[in-house]
Amino acid sequence: MALGRGLSELLGEVETAYENSTTSSTDGVTELNVAHIKANPNQPRKIFDETKLQELSDSIVKHGLLQAISVIKVSNDEYVLIAGERRLRAHKMASIDTIKATIIDVEEYKLRELALIENIQRDDLNVIELSYSYAQLINEHNLTHDELAEIVFKSRSSITNTLRLLSLSVYIQQLLGNEKISAGHAKVLIGLSEDDQKKVADSIVGQKLSVRETEVLVKNLKNSTSNSIAKKSKKVIKFDFKPLDNLVDLFKSENLKIKVQNDSITIKINSQEDIEKISKHFGNTL
Repeated sequence: MALGRGLSELLGEVETAYENSTTSSTDGVTELNVAHIKANPNQPRKIFDETKLQELSDSIVKHGLLQAISVIKVSNDEYVLIAGERRLRAHKMASIDTIKATIIDVEEYKLRELALIENIQRDDLNVIELSYSYAQLINEHNLTHDELAEIVFKSRSSITNTLRLLSLSVYIQQLLGNEKISAGHAKVLIGLSEDDQKKVADSIVGQKLSVRETEVLVKNLKNSTSNSIAKKSKKVIKFDFKPLDNLVDLFKSENLKIKVQNDSITIKINSQEDIEKISKHFGNTL
């Protein structure tokens, strides 16, 4: 698929930016005022682990920044972040005024693509953020799952399965985003009603269920629901057997075992003699 100046070329620009930022040379790397750098408004990553951020901040204070961030210049003293939001946040946390940065010359409207690809490639997104990232790229560039798989170097099945998580309720997506449940747990919940999703998810968290245990729980829940629906849909017909009371008494007097149910009468036959007893009373009607 021809993307023009789109994802294929942008992916190369991101790789070039990383090469520049990790080289031992200082070429292309400058010190920017942290206050002059704005976060990417299209950054798909919304959840940041505060503990890990603090650890990164402490490391930067002690050892310095090992990998420069990537930005684009939008005015004389204003930049927008493309790659390295954790590093920028860690600097702010440590109250460090400046940060090493590589300035990329790229159109501002390409920010979303750069942020999405950068995070997907570096596995920085949780599974729900990754799902939304895939959906954005697919919708904005009219990509098939196969085409997206080639661009982000993931398997088609991985992309399809990840996108399926977006069919889950917001409650489940939040649990996934906060890593309260795993993607394996979440996949088992696909297809359940929102109420059932919540019930099962709460059980997973509360009882620390494994994926296998969750599968068993969901299977039992589905079976229980199916049986309940079957019972409700089955029409029970009740007959009045009173007019047959004399006949029932007669058969019992012949030592025949007779059972009256909602919609049937069953006579148990143990011998040829039992057949003759029945025939005697019904004659040629049998």
